Amino acid sequence: MKKLFVLTVMVLFAVVAAFAGNKSEGQSTLKVDNKASKVYWTAKKVSGEHSGYVLIDAGSVVLKNGKLEDALIKMDMNSIENTDLEGEWKDKLVGHLKSDDFFSVEKHPIATFKVKSVKTSGTTSAVKGDLTIKGITNEIEFPVETKFEKSTLTASGTATLDRTKWDIRYGSGKFFTDLGDKMIYDDFEIRFELVAKSTDELTSL
Repeated sequence: MKKLFVLTVMVLFAVVAAFAGNKSEGQSTLKVDNKASKVYWTAKKVSGEHSGYVLIDAGSVVLKNGKLEDALIKMDMNSIENTDLEGEWKDKLVGHLKSDDFFSVEKHPIATFKVKSVKTSGTTSAVKGDLTIKGITNEIEFPVETKFEKSTLTASGTATLDRTKWDIRYGSGKFFTDLGDKMIYDDFEIRFELVAKSTDELTSL
């Protein structure tokens, strides 16, 4: 009887182990290297354009057999930076971007992008996910180029967004008239440049 009980336990353990192994087979989770990763932005207006970047607060990427399967990226909106102006003009623009006219950074310091689905062909993936800015979530889809080599994933992709979907209306021709050359176009671009590595590799840096 005792032998039968031991044998039953061993069989159950083997079955559980087999299911656990199948679930995670070929799957790995990498941590986004926030020192090597940024999200760049470009916004245009009638009289010109501005560009800059936002730093990554934290993030993780799930790979299956070396291919992108899932990801969660958290962006630090307090780090928003401009790269085409200097001095007082730069400070004014950054301050304005952080205000309620644009990203309401004091109320919403973190923006997130959560991947919902990935269709991969070669090194290019069609990524669909939820982008949350100012507490407002909209689904976006854009192509991403990925490369996985020596336990490190590099990924880059550009998405064109309509800012008014996230209640960013300042200077928009949809909501204001007689703006002239002060009108800001609703569409702007964000470009993800990400590097993700294993936790062990990041710890050793």
